[in-house]
Amino acid sequence: MALTSSFLRSRVSYSMFAYLQTLSENVLLPVTTNNLLRNVRKVSTFLPLQKARKGDEEHKTSVTIHGYFHAKDKSKDTFLAACDVFKDKGPHLRGHVEFIYAALKHMEEFGVDKDLEVYKKLLDLMPKGKMIPTNFFQVEFMHYPKQQQCAIDCLEQMEMNGVLPDTEMEDILRNAFGKYSHPLRKYGRMMYWMPKFKNASPWHLPSIVPSDAFELAKMAVSRMCTVDPTSAISVFKTSDVDDAIEDTWIVSGQSPIQQELVEKHPLDEPIKVEGPFRIFLRDKCVGYFILRADARPHPPPMKRQEIDDVGSLKLWFTGEIEPEEDKFMIQPPSVHEQEDGTILAICATGTSNRDSLLSWIRLLEKTNPNLANIPVLFTQTSPIGEVITVEQQNEVSMETTT
Repeated sequence: MALTSSFLRSRVSYSMFAYLQTLSENVLLPVTTNNLLRNVRKVSTFLPLQKARKGDEEHKTSVTIHGYFHAKDKSKDTFLAACDVFKDKGPHLRGHVEFIYAALKHMEEFGVDKDLEVYKKLLDLMPKGKMIPTNFFQVEFMHYPKQQQCAIDCLEQMEMNGVLPDTEMEDILRNAFGKYSHPLRKYGRMMYWMPKFKNASPWHLPSIVPSDAFELAKMAVSRMCTVDPTSAISVFKTSDVDDAIEDTWIVSGQSPIQQELVEKHPLDEPIKVEGPFRIFLRDKCVGYFILRADARPHPPPMKRQEIDDVGSLKLWFTGEIEPEEDKFMIQPPSVHEQEDGTILAICATGTSNRDSLLSWIRLLEKTNPNLANIPVLFTQTSPIGEVITVEQQNEVSMETTT
């Protein structure tokens, strides 16, 4: 017992001793060895219990915050109502960072992930005036880093969804974090770059593309047919074809140049229906098919004559007639004649199966009579890998034969 008491006296520091003495004075107990041991046990068990209680409180807080967005009606009005309920909870707005992160996570469920008004509503929950830095060091070392990072994450999600901020959002950020804060710098970069990229694409799309598959197919085929301004978009019904198995729609695109290529195509060479390939219209994906013929090697280029070469002058004054070189016009390939094949038509169907593609070929025969005499193969496979030109394909075939 003496050895235990001496060991405790040597290990317990003066601060711990003073704390225990104060504690013993509050409970009116003398500072003895037994009281020291009892109080050490109290201190050793008090900290884990405090951490456990704090973890339970954080779990209850997260459950409570996520409970704001468990409504059955997933709409914009419900989302804004949840923000108003949280804002009316008190003037201090404790837990606003956790609430904003939870709201950013549930925005897509409510269909407001591309709504500027909702983002301004969330950033307006930040306290005003308290987090504004007052000196250079607070500015550079990110005064109130948790709140500033939350605002930056909110702006990042806006940028990923293509939502362009306005001057009202600048006022909200300035009132919350100050003129030289990191969220306001992020806002400045967004206002510089996003308007530049917003109208950079020549194929204009609405900010919210329709969800109807038929409208998406028309937009996708029209976008792909812009390579040839003479292309025409046609909408067919499979019910117009005799012995059609299913009733669906077909959106087809073909130009007069492609119709000429079909008429000049040899009857003994088959053409293929390949696909489905994918094209993205913002966050929507559309599958389409192509009618492709094998690529043909280009004719050799004309010999280039040297105008300044005097050795090739014709001796017309002696009466000698030199044999003229064969001169012929080489027609440049059209935009539809690519190195890996010739695109004769494209389409998108409602079911994307072989029956609808067969109906598409039957409907194309009305404007392409020669198509009825050409064998058509339905592969329904999309090649994965690099594009192989016809010259490379011939080299590979020669190596395999040898």
